[in-house]
Amino acid sequence: MYKLSVRAEFSAAHSLREYKGKCEALHGHNWKVEAVVAALKLDRQGLALDFHKIKKALRDVLDELDHRYLNQLLYFKKHNPTSENLAKYIFDKLLLYMLKGNGHLQAVTVWESDNCSATYSIE
Repeated sequence: MYKLSVRAEFSAAHSLREYKGKCEALHGHNWKVEAVVAALKLDRQGLALDFHKIKKALRDVLDELDHRYLNQLLYFKKHNPTSENLAKYIFDKLLLYMLKGNGHLQAVTVWESDNCSATYSIE
């Protein structure tokens, strides 16, 4: 199994509903996101999947979130905009971009700080 990963960043604000603490108030993060794609085989060129295609798909998804107040997006009106829910949201959106091709999306990890992350995966 080959695994490829790409990283990108975006900035956004959120507030956690029903959270007792500082994160209940409006605040922002410079989020870092890593997408991992797995493939069983390589193409004729020796590539599992072109990094450029993965990066473009991830960038397209993150552009929808960049400089937004996440709580105002339809998905996050129903789901608290936690790092866990953000990882699943990005994973599900990225799946729509990556249905074609050799690889399959395996996981998305979202860092809200250098020391705190959440991962959503198919496992």
